Amino acid sequence: MFWKGVDLQMNTLTRFLFKPTQGRASTVLIRLSVGLIFLTQGVLKYIDPKMGVLRFSRIGFPFPYFTAHFVGTIEMVCGLCVLLGLWTRAAAIPLLLVISTAIATTKAPELFRAGQGFWYMVSDARTDFAMLCSLLFLLLEGGRTWSWDARITRQRGEVQPR
Repeated sequence: MFWKGVDLQMNTLTRFLFKPTQGRASTVLIRLSVGLIFLTQGVLKYIDPKMGVLRFSRIGFPFPYFTAHFVGTIEMVCGLCVLLGLWTRAAAIPLLLVISTAIATTKAPELFRAGQGFWYMVSDARTDFAMLCSLLFLLLEGGRTWSWDARITRQRGEVQPR
């Protein structure tokens, strides 16, 4: 009996994360900005040491070479998925972890640095905050009408959930 409930919960979670939803096509604008920003930032972690390995070293991450490339890979793969509307909700979860870690390790410390403080941190964190809110939106709404998932569902003749 217990396992039946667990199986039902897993099916519900899987359906939530991977099934496309109907809705406004304008969601593509949020996907476009979030996907392109994460995709390009992921590429930069590989090609520009100042944005990758050196930055992760300065912040104090252990194994900065591995960590920078690991995070860069997550950003590229999940950013591309968001951009295409492929498993948008599932792709938003690792990106939420990345942006939350970025805020905690690079923006929150500004509160305690001499000459910086709250207003400096708020100004410096505006892009990170916008990405955080956009990812939460995509987690709740999914890829919507103009997404790869919706296209696959239409081709199969399935009804999209609302």
